[in-house]
Amino acid sequence: MDTPSSPVRNAARSIPRGRRSPEAAGGSPRVHTAPAASPLTPAWAEEGILALGRADPDFARILPAAGPLPWRRRDPGFPGLLRAICGQMISNQAAAAIWGRLSALPGALEPAGLLALSEDALRGAGLSRPKVLHVRALAAAVAEGRLEFAALRATPDEEAVAAIAAIPGLGPWTAQVHLLFGFERPDVFPAGDLALAAGLTHLKGLAERPKPKALAEMALAWSPWRSLAARLLWHHWRHATGRPAGEAP
Repeated sequence: MDTPSSPVRNAARSIPRGRRSPEAAGGSPRVHTAPAASPLTPAWAEEGILALGRADPDFARILPAAGPLPWRRRDPGFPGLLRAICGQMISNQAAAAIWGRLSALPGALEPAGLLALSEDALRGAGLSRPKVLHVRALAAAVAEGRLEFAALRATPDEEAVAAIAAIPGLGPWTAQVHLLFGFERPDVFPAGDLALAAGLTHLKGLAERPKPKALAEMALAWSPWRSLAARLLWHHWRHATGRPAGEAP
């Protein structure tokens, strides 16, 4: 499940406004400071916010306006992906209600336990028929050892995304978001996320929202802090639209 941690304070306030790296002056900002190989934590995020703000002053404007960055975490194992399926294509409020009912079912947060639940029980929790198939496919993959979370932790980003996305109902977006919030990988960017496109469009005053391919190309400039760039853009868009600051994407 998603759990909040200590928010990241306004590290960007020490960044001189309006200054860009030499690359940024040519229209292609690059971030040169790399995070450690360990998961991206709030402590490392302070460094990343400074690096992003130096490369692109638009990022430096987010925290002063929107406030501290809530640090969301997701269970890195089976429950985290299970909850991701529950939340696909519905509002956060509806997803929270379904998750509350599903997680209350006996054994639902363990693969074998979920497989033992009847379709009626899963449907009664609020899952659609396709989502019942998807949560069962996930549970079977984990129970049979085809998806091992311990192994995924040591797997490169692209391979980990492919392994998760191979499960029916778990596409690249779900896999990337799980790497970002569950494993806390530092350099993952879900370019297919509509809120990220909307947030960037609003932040930079773009004439139109970038398509996923264009957004992914733009995000290359924020490597190796793309996960942090995504968190900041979500935070900016929540603030711009008046949504609760701690609400997960």
